[in-house]
Amino acid sequence: MKSRLFILLILLLADVVRAQNNVEMADRLREEGKIYVIVLIILIVLGGLFTYLFLLDRKIKRLEDRLK
Repeated sequence: MKSRLFILLILLLADVVRAQNNVEMADRLREEGKIYVIVLIILIVLGGLFTYLFLLDRKIKRLEDRLK
């Protein structure tokens, strides 16, 4: 079962890579240098999300310890 899921994942990733080569909007954003702004915004959002989840996990762990 795991090997089938792995093969499916590899096939999906290969399809995504092939599809990215024909994206006209991404080419234009790269030419104008705006792609770096988009990547930076995505990284900031993901960083904030991971920080929030980390802090939330610590709070939950403290509450669990307090209940024991």
